[in-house]
Amino acid sequence: MVKLVFSDLDGTFLTQDKTITADNARVLDAAYERGVHFVPCTGRNITDIPGEILRHPAVAHAVCCNGAQVLDVKTGAVLHEVALDKATVLDLYRSVRDLRVTFDIFADRRVYTPRSRFGYIETVELSAPTRDFIRAGRTVFDEPVEELLVKVGDVCRLNIFFHTRAERDEVWRAVDARPSLIRTTSLACNVEITDARAHKGAALAWLCGLLGVSPVDTVAFGDNENDVTMLRAAGDGVAMANAVPACRAASDHMTSSCDDSGVARYLSILFGIQT
Repeated sequence: MVKLVFSDLDGTFLTQDKTITADNARVLDAAYERGVHFVPCTGRNITDIPGEILRHPAVAHAVCCNGAQVLDVKTGAVLHEVALDKATVLDLYRSVRDLRVTFDIFADRRVYTPRSRFGYIETVELSAPTRDFIRAGRTVFDEPVEELLVKVGDVCRLNIFFHTRAERDEVWRAVDARPSLIRTTSLACNVEITDARAHKGAALAWLCGLLGVSPVDTVAFGDNENDVTMLRAAGDGVAMANAVPACRAASDHMTSSCDDSGVARYLSILFGIQT
């Protein structure tokens, strides 16, 4: 029996336009009626998860920053966190700062971006809804990265947008040269970096342990490479029709696209709901 549902947001529970379909909204109600907990599992900070998800009674916990944080959504308390070492963050920044890339720092439930690099958000290859979301969610800073890292609390995730494959490869090499880091992606033009112990699959396992739920009794939905570990950790990993090949390969089953309410369609079958 399914007890926990873990779902990525962008490109999975949310449409490509960053909205929630009526069917997906209704399936949250169905989950609550059946005592099934719904866990948003995202690269976003908790402050960037839509309020209609966080306020829903089926939602008690959230996995944020690609698994670096597990939070109680009702109190906002961080229950589990795997932070990046700030010395390693600074070392990585110094190795890529001459590239035409962003360097986005997730800390204190914000995303900090150097003003000198903020303009790259306009020139990398992004859809209009994604660009608008990213632009609105950044906190621009003027001080050196060294000074910002002293001022902020724990750093749980980094994001780097690049323009060219050569820039991407340089960033990959820089990350891979530091064994304490891992990289993944959710867009064609970005690299997402966390501590090597922090990923969605590990967060799924941790929350299952906290709640006394076997991973066998979980289903997870995803569309991109940062969802692969989650799909493998779940009892039933489900890839969206719009998923990238790596995500499809890691899944047990497929559902329809995010724009076609794929999460709701799959859960409706599990819940025995007539559609």
